[in-house]
Amino acid sequence: MRPVRWSAVSDFQIRYGAEVAEALRAGRPVVACESTIVSHGLPRPDNLRVAREIEAAVRAGGAVPATIGMVGGALVVGLDDAQLARLATSDGVAKLSVRDLAVAAATGADGATTVAATSAVAAAAGIRVFATGGLGGVHREAAQTFDESADLTALSRTPIAVVCAGVKSILDVGATLERLETLGVAVVGYRSRRFPGFFVTDGGFDLDWSVDSPEQAAAVLAARAAHGVQPGALIVANPLPADEQLDPDLHDRTLAEGLARLAAERVTGKAVTPFLLAHFHSATEGASLAVNVRIILRNAALAARIAVAAATAG
Repeated sequence: MRPVRWSAVSDFQIRYGAEVAEALRAGRPVVACESTIVSHGLPRPDNLRVAREIEAAVRAGGAVPATIGMVGGALVVGLDDAQLARLATSDGVAKLSVRDLAVAAATGADGATTVAATSAVAAAAGIRVFATGGLGGVHREAAQTFDESADLTALSRTPIAVVCAGVKSILDVGATLERLETLGVAVVGYRSRRFPGFFVTDGGFDLDWSVDSPEQAAAVLAARAAHGVQPGALIVANPLPADEQLDPDLHDRTLAEGLARLAAERVTGKAVTPFLLAHFHSATEGASLAVNVRIILRNAALAARIAVAAATAG
């Protein structure tokens, strides 16, 4: 077992990029962005290019991007380009959920924040909107393994709007929605009453509520803040247009093949998700990766518009 390298850092306060700090002081719209898509979600060298494109999409929508991550034990809200490149190109970058943040800081780690950690840090920083690709959720074998993403419980206590494309179909989508309901997390479709399935426009489940504009989403945030009752997140489920989704037949065939391989090779636990995502990438000859990139860029653009509307409303 390797010895732990403890950090020389003694000031563990959250650090802010200069542009983000100024925007927060001035009450300008800011959108949080996660760093796991940079370090773990996309292959090199596409990951750094896409990370920069995500930030550019936020800027084009009138908001300031605040990509969150940990560099040398310092938790940073608003990574600069050099820090972003470090997380994108370094080996051994830790994947940090909320529970990992303090330990990683104390050991001087480089780390990328998950949906759960990014949401929690962003809310602590006073950021009201977060753009990501898809949420974690309840795994298909959860009845036996109890495998469920920490994203769900974190969002139940984090007051932030999360713009996403639902959850990947490799998860148990219906069970994920049930857990979100149980945890009191509000879910609205963006111009849709159907929950998206990440790669595909329609994940197969109805939603009770929808919003038709960034202004309506901002109004929900304002109502929640005024009530002071609901402590959790607002999930804005933003489906891909049908002509931009992964071909549904290809998707269904690839998923069935992947699940069959899981059983045959006895892949279980934390290895399931990366196994299935790698299978999607190879079996679709990169088409799923292209869809993944379209999703996060569309979500970043919508999140920026919601952040602008929320800042305008006060």
